[in-house]
Amino acid sequence: MRTSKRTQILDAATRVVQREGVKSVTFDSVAAEAGLTKGGLLYHFASRDDLIQAIHQHLADRWEADLVAAAGKPAAEATRDERLAAYTRVAIQSATRAELLLMLEGSTNTAHAAVWEAVTERWAPPPASASASADPAALDRFILRLAADGLWLYESLTSDRLDPAMRQAVAERIADALDQ
Repeated sequence: MRTSKRTQILDAATRVVQREGVKSVTFDSVAAEAGLTKGGLLYHFASRDDLIQAIHQHLADRWEADLVAAAGKPAAEATRDERLAAYTRVAIQSATRAELLLMLEGSTNTAHAAVWEAVTERWAPPPASASASADPAALDRFILRLAADGLWLYESLTSDRLDPAMRQAVAERIADALDQ
């Protein structure tokens, strides 16, 4: 199946973010990356904010597809531990610098943050604060989520890259802890 022009634009915009950060996303920079004219982008996106919102949704949709693949089923059909194990594997294995930068940028914009919050709410929600201290298992699951988030955050913020086998072993260790 052929990739849509809109998807090609969003992939190009993601590469711009990956290389240069969110502030570098302009119609000119994305058009150049996508091999289009600025008018070609304006056909799909009325404003820079529309483009940024679409990038957030595009990447969150990719995460959702990766999460379903990792769990072998949609979130609604998976147990809490299956969802968290899938989240752990996806967060550690496939999170990118561009996603981190967009998540950070999105934290200052309610509409942008809502896209990511919806994904994490389905797959790795934090425990309700009142019940977390009373339920050691809920606290353990939250600690495992923080470990998964911490590893990809670490790799996104530093030039250090774990060997792929080590990254896989860490993901599996966190996911396996859910079975205990």
